[in-house]
Amino acid sequence: MTALSSSDWLDLFAHFATLSLLSVGGAITTAPDMHRYLVDTRHWLTDPQFSASIAIAQAAPGPNVLFVALMGWNVGLNAGGLPLAALGLVVAMVGILLPSTTLTYMAAKWGQANRELRAVRAFKQGMAPIVVALLVATGWILATGSKYDVRDWPLWLVTGVTTLIVWRTKLHLLWLLGAGAVLGWFGLV
Repeated sequence: MTALSSSDWLDLFAHFATLSLLSVGGAITTAPDMHRYLVDTRHWLTDPQFSASIAIAQAAPGPNVLFVALMGWNVGLNAGGLPLAALGLVVAMVGILLPSTTLTYMAAKWGQANRELRAVRAFKQGMAPIVVALLVATGWILATGSKYDVRDWPLWLVTGVTTLIVWRTKLHLLWLLGAGAVLGWFGLV
């Protein structure tokens, strides 16, 4: 990958800032568009780097949004090594955090003052299906990468069984991650 210009860094910031305002339910809900932008359109990350950024951040203790920092880090690392990795981390994190944090603060302050209004209650109820749909789209991207092959039945079987287990039991997710790792180790998925 070639070095990024100033306009590329600004474009990365602007894209993440825009996604920040769409990240209802958390930054992870915008992962499909991050994949489209970083992997498919700009080619700043590879599929494995994208998936690894999410997997490592989700496995690590701390906030869910850490995957954005890893993506920015990898963009910078690919663009020019360690000094640019730190720049990529900062650009991505400030881009994803600043707009949504500001909007959330202002909206929460207004919503608290007007919590009895019918429109405020309706808005809260209407956002739930949108968040669920964005999480399903994220799961689709993570499960398939850029290859949307519905004939890969073992992958879909594991995804369906895992979904049912999460939905119907209180089994800890680490057990499911471990089971997925074992299935992957043996080449079953």
